[in-house]
Amino acid sequence: MGSGMWSTDVYDAADRYRRATGTSAFSYSDSGAREVHPALNPRGAMRESRDSDEHPQSTPVAVLFDVTGSMGHVPRTLQAKLPQLLGLLLRQGYARDPQIMFGAIGDATCDRVPLQVGQFESDNRMDDDLGRIVLEGGGGGQMTESYELALYFMARHTVTDSWEKRGRRGYLFVIGDELAYPKVKAAEVTRLVGDGPREDVPLRQIVDEVTRRWDTYYLLPAGSHYAGNRKVLDFWRGLLGQNALELDHLDAVCETIALTVGLGEQAIDLDSGLRDLDRAGSTATGTVSKALARLGGARRAEVAELPATRTTSGGVVRL
Repeated sequence: MGSGMWSTDVYDAADRYRRATGTSAFSYSDSGAREVHPALNPRGAMRESRDSDEHPQSTPVAVLFDVTGSMGHVPRTLQAKLPQLLGLLLRQGYARDPQIMFGAIGDATCDRVPLQVGQFESDNRMDDDLGRIVLEGGGGGQMTESYELALYFMARHTVTDSWEKRGRRGYLFVIGDELAYPKVKAAEVTRLVGDGPREDVPLRQIVDEVTRRWDTYYLLPAGSHYAGNRKVLDFWRGLLGQNALELDHLDAVCETIALTVGLGEQAIDLDSGLRDLDRAGSTATGTVSKALARLGGARRAEVAELPATRTTSGGVVRL
């Protein structure tokens, strides 16, 4: 639950070993697994991001992605670019003590593994969690997946010291290309999570719950089946406003996440973040610039309206 330190050397050593032995980074899924890995099973689970002597100002970042249909390649891209994400968050100081959780979303009406949720980690165990995800590739085929079920888990089955101690929201990124179902179904929650409401919960209600504690974004990347679909984008903008973002290229996901966190933490403005990408040799600068231009303007407007106590290192901030 957030202990340890990320090491790019450890990541690189593991990558070299996999290449030398012909082992997949997603060996659990590629072995033919069709059940959720025990470490990612949401049933009876509570995911926690906690402070420690090692990480006294934990910043929780949750990344949940659709793994159905054409979205099944998203975690492979994330795994390959994980060092870039951590490099920006840590070396560039975009967030203090980031703790990252990965999870996957399917369709609870038909998939074997419709919800997979890892733990918040500060070290290379986050890479382990990525590798445990089942890339089922199913889905219902009707432009709808169970995003609302993942939002329910984030709203009611996560605990963070960032919120409880400092009144600061964490960051939640949902990567997908379809619509959510209109309600969180009580029967699905009971079956998959183990407890649940007595009645179905409207999507709008669960979005309001999750955004109270999580600064929530929806990323719609190019290369997915419904990329550029106005119905999908309008649906998520109706729920999340300017936090529903389009990406011209899937390879920009990690950089977009990192700069969004940096903007939210007021560690950078958009121009300085884009310069950081150029210095790091990123090929995603143009895509990130286009995706975050609107968000950067919104962030500047928010900062102008905030009280002076917003940027204190240990105090309570806006929400």
